[in-house]
Amino acid sequence: MDRPEVPLPQLHAFVVLAEELHFGHAAARLGIAQPPLSQQIRRLEDKVGHPLFDRGPGRVTLTPVGRELLPAARQALAGLADGLAAARAVGGGRAGRLRIGFAASLALTVLPGLLRTFRERFPGVDLDIREMTSAPQIAALHDKAIDIGLLREPPADETELGFRTVLSEHFVAVLPRAHPLAAQQSVRLGQLADSPFVLLPRAVGPQLHDQIIGLCTAAGFAPRVAQHAVEWQTVCALVEAGLGVSLAPASIRRIRLKDVAFRRIVPGTARTRVAVAWRRDDQNPLVAHLLAAVSRNPADPADGPQPPHRAPTDRP
Repeated sequence: MDRPEVPLPQLHAFVVLAEELHFGHAAARLGIAQPPLSQQIRRLEDKVGHPLFDRGPGRVTLTPVGRELLPAARQALAGLADGLAAARAVGGGRAGRLRIGFAASLALTVLPGLLRTFRERFPGVDLDIREMTSAPQIAALHDKAIDIGLLREPPADETELGFRTVLSEHFVAVLPRAHPLAAQQSVRLGQLADSPFVLLPRAVGPQLHDQIIGLCTAAGFAPRVAQHAVEWQTVCALVEAGLGVSLAPASIRRIRLKDVAFRRIVPGTARTRVAVAWRRDDQNPLVAHLLAAVSRNPADPADGPQPPHRAPTDRP
């Protein structure tokens, strides 16, 4: 099909004249003189190859060709108007699509409130939420596969990405309920030296993995890793099954499993950081809006009191 090359002024003039059926009234509505209007109509008729109007003394009527063209002309003008409005909305950050990667554990803290705040302010924006561990989020940001990342322990050597801390939390020991240390209110890291560990693979979160290994090293032992699991929920499930112990961010206590005990680590000075990440050169206004929503939506402190409807007490 050949692409029609019809100037918009001609199409607009045709629709207005078809509605007014009077050259003088149509010219006044268009804000032009009558001769230029007549020229626009004649040029369009030349393009179509047939008369669009019957012109008689004191009257103007649409020909069958004109009646056939009118709905398509109106649709074309309306579609262009809608497209311009949509483009302006995207350019102004009121519409469009924002792709957000997030670490699964952040659904327990940062993510729900942040998304709620953003949606309340920008209901016309489509959110594409993707569950990803931290290292794949960094790669996806570089590849422009996502626009925003919510991750743990951002790397310190990144120059193309920006990071803003949204949450800082202590570590806790994750123990099977039957573990002897579960009877204590707190645990010294050295007390875990003889227990097998369940940890996230380093590939999915190098900084957090190295931080946990470093805490154990500082306590005088190298953890014996018996199992790896990609998500914290799986880590806790393997601990519940008696396959080992773990160290986890405090918010992981919100994963409620019957036979898992969470205990404070002493000394409790070490903290893990949650950050929002973005490309520094990204001109998408939706990214700026999301960062503003982060500022307006302080994270629920994971180190504070536990939420209601907890699992039964994890004391033996």
